[in-house]
Amino acid sequence: MSRNLTYFNNNRIVYKRDPITDKPTYETDKYMFFEQGTHECYALFSSKAKITTFKSLKWHLLVLWYLNPQLDQDQFMVIAEIIAHKPNGFTSFAIHADLLRKIVYEVSMLDLDEPPLNKLRKVIFKYGNGLSKEEKLAVVGELIGRSKRIHKDDIYQCMLDIHDVGKKITITQIALYLECATRTIHRNMCEELKREKELLNKQL
Repeated sequence: MSRNLTYFNNNRIVYKRDPITDKPTYETDKYMFFEQGTHECYALFSSKAKITTFKSLKWHLLVLWYLNPQLDQDQFMVIAEIIAHKPNGFTSFAIHADLLRKIVYEVSMLDLDEPPLNKLRKVIFKYGNGLSKEEKLAVVGELIGRSKRIHKDDIYQCMLDIHDVGKKITITQIALYLECATRTIHRNMCEELKREKELLNKQL
């Protein structure tokens, strides 16, 4: 099921933001490439993967709270309820109302001056780039493979992209797209990535 983003779009809730201080190593009309990576890119709900854990739900809410400082507590609660309502297509699980209120309260008490911890991104595609998912995978593989340094966040992004084109995620597939040896992927696959790989494959 696709996500119901109507409320977000109608109320101009920000859920995507490109880097604001990090500068790309180079840039084309279709993408930006950061050789050292950037933590400043927030792109919620851009892949088909759903929120599968309470930790991930809390992180998504924290990013929305950070990107939308104009929100008050009541507006934030409405957003949280929309995301947590399983039929809306954001989460793979149901959450009790009391627990959701507790998470919302905890997030709203956090310091907004510090950006939420974010995955490292090296390739950021521009809006309206016209590239298919397969073409994006090829671009990412070429750029990251060329840099010769594979980061666990590169692997995670590649896993999301493979998931989005409807393919099963395997070590061989990841290595193929990132143009590296399978042992390089094995070496960089932490337990969290292995769990995420299983969860994404279950969603197919």
